[in-house]
Amino acid sequence: MILCLCFCCRYRGFILFLTFLFYTAYHLSRKPISIVKSQLHRNCSLVVRPADLNITNNETWCDWKPFDQDNYQTLFGVLDNSFLIAYAIGMFFSGIFGERLPLRYYLSFGMLMSGLFTCLFGLGFYWNIHSLGYYAFVQVMNGLMQTTGWPAVVACVGNWFGKGKRGFIMGVWNSHTSVGNILGSLIAGVFVSSEWGMSFIVPGLIIACTGILCFFFLVEKPEDVNCSPPQHHVVQENGDTEVQENGETEPLLRNGNRSINGAVSTETPQIVEEHSEAISFVGALCIPGVVEFSLCLMFAKLVSYTFLYWLPLYISNVAHFEAKQAGDMSTLFDAGGILGGILAGLVSDFTGGRASTCCVMLIAAAPMLFVYNYVGQRSLGITVGMLLLCGGLVNGPYALITTAVSADLGTHESLRGNSRALSTVTAIIDGTGSIGAALGPLFAGLISPTGWNNVFYMLISADILACLFLTRLVFKEIKGWCGRIPRARGFKEI
Repeated sequence: MILCLCFCCRYRGFILFLTFLFYTAYHLSRKPISIVKSQLHRNCSLVVRPADLNITNNETWCDWKPFDQDNYQTLFGVLDNSFLIAYAIGMFFSGIFGERLPLRYYLSFGMLMSGLFTCLFGLGFYWNIHSLGYYAFVQVMNGLMQTTGWPAVVACVGNWFGKGKRGFIMGVWNSHTSVGNILGSLIAGVFVSSEWGMSFIVPGLIIACTGILCFFFLVEKPEDVNCSPPQHHVVQENGDTEVQENGETEPLLRNGNRSINGAVSTETPQIVEEHSEAISFVGALCIPGVVEFSLCLMFAKLVSYTFLYWLPLYISNVAHFEAKQAGDMSTLFDAGGILGGILAGLVSDFTGGRASTCCVMLIAAAPMLFVYNYVGQRSLGITVGMLLLCGGLVNGPYALITTAVSADLGTHESLRGNSRALSTVTAIIDGTGSIGAALGPLFAGLISPTGWNNVFYMLISADILACLFLTRLVFKEIKGWCGRIPRARGFKEI
């Protein structure tokens, strides 16, 4: 029995590592476009012109057509939104497919195809392609392929882990987003100044290789290797619910066999019967809390993805860094995001308040964005500190909602043990968030010609709106802490 438990624990750790690696590769392949932007359109007056080069325009000779025009920021916005709009639309369907197809095949196919289209973007450099339509088409197809990742990896982790310490575990695990962004920035930065095509080809090959790794080694469910699945809910005879994971029961409304007022209960717990039928889209929307967190994530992701796609260009324009230096500096924002995601998970586990944790971080992020815009570039030390702080406050709520919150809602007690809802719920939440992810870079491209100050005002407004959508849930959690309703870990009564 002990050997069996050790075997299963090792497998859980192995699956956590594999899924971490997979989604690191997904984000690693998304990052190059933000690094390469500053190379596609440069300040040619600062570039040494080759002596044998015959030029007709001194201002744009070093730019890559068609991004040599005055509306280059709008064209960059077209590329960003070709990817992000396709990603947002595809995400709503991806969860449905993810519930019905083997996750191993689904993930492997998605990573191989994403690697292909990432490489095709980079090959435009070697094939001397200057068509906006070509790059936009590649971005659309890559966006659709990238939707295979998130619902599938969250569903896989949800199959192996119950609710115990889910916020902390997934906070650490979700650092794959920032790790992928950092590695993507560093890899793209190596080639951006010489052959920017390799900035896409190398990440494309990496994600394709992880797709092959997924096909041979991913184990979707504990039952596939004779391990016991985690029990997400145990229902008492009176309908109260407890969380149970590998024999360890964590009370939602009860403490062992003892009720809230301390009285001993002799009621026998009953395991919720598992249902194999996949949940419908409308059924997933009706789960309490899904709509609020989805709308909150839409605005939180608007802020995060605006930084993802525009921060290197902002640093290059405002601080006058070279493309590689700006890309390296932008990784500090993602490093702060790692710390913010872990902190958000720890705090929400300890307090039982997912919504309150997100709301506090969003409120704190708004003034910090204002401060960063005005004083963030005055010195290297201030820049480093502000990027770390803003990264933690911006990405903390985003990380918590897309991981622990999605997993909590996907195994909500109202599902009565339906284990096939997690991928659909995750897709709805992240798909709605991806609408904001598409709008953020688009608005940044349209607003930035009027001044970077206006871009930051947009981001601050989005943070405030994200917080407002959680008002009802925060009020519920505060009432629970005050004793007016039973305190619940997770989402007993939202």
